[in-house]
Amino acid sequence: MSNRIAPKLLAEFIGTFALIFIGAGAGAVVGDGVGLPGLIAIAFAHGLTVMAFAFAYGSVSGGHFNPSVTVGVLAAGAMSAGEAVGYIVSQLIGGVAGALLLKTVLGGAATGLGMPALAHNLALGATTLTVTPWAGFVIEAVLAFFLVTVVLSTAVAGRAGSLAPLAIGMTLTLNIIMGGALTGAAFNPARALGPMVATGNFSDAWLYLSAPIVGAIVAAILHTGLARLAHEGMVAAAAQTPAE
Repeated sequence: MSNRIAPKLLAEFIGTFALIFIGAGAGAVVGDGVGLPGLIAIAFAHGLTVMAFAFAYGSVSGGHFNPSVTVGVLAAGAMSAGEAVGYIVSQLIGGVAGALLLKTVLGGAATGLGMPALAHNLALGATTLTVTPWAGFVIEAVLAFFLVTVVLSTAVAGRAGSLAPLAIGMTLTLNIIMGGALTGAAFNPARALGPMVATGNFSDAWLYLSAPIVGAIVAAILHTGLARLAHEGMVAAAAQTPAE
């Protein structure tokens, strides 16, 4: 392992480990059935963790802490395939390690360790809702699309400067406030896989592992297309400007 990639992989491991230990841990501690206040607490636990560690490690690794973010950055042409593979492996190991430590400190897997799950008979107004796997796939993909779009438009494109971690953390928070009660709002294969391994429950694993990747790739395609159109517009405007 080269001296250049090792700090990046360690940063991704630590950041993802923290996200699962604090974010999934908040889900396990707060639990289900606590309404909007509990959901907001869980959302901020995730968002603030990502924001803090993105500030801490953004200059080292970019602060992905999510395989779907890494796939999006790769698809946008902002990193190499070899580096992306290393990031994803580190993130998945960090996610599993965080969940296993949660299992240890919480005395087992009885709390569910914050594992995401599709809603069943969720009370919404005057009706109840059961989220089907197809609907859950769409929700997880859209949430990942939002996150990766913000990452590419702020951290990667450099439009937000030093405030990129704040934008990314708030996107995570808003996503979970909306989708937390519906799917658990993981939109992160490492966030989903860690508790699954620790609990031995792999329900809808295909959904939680694949949907965020699809959303990330769509975000990367649109980001690249918009950047190309903006560049072409600038070139055309420059060509129409008369030389002095």
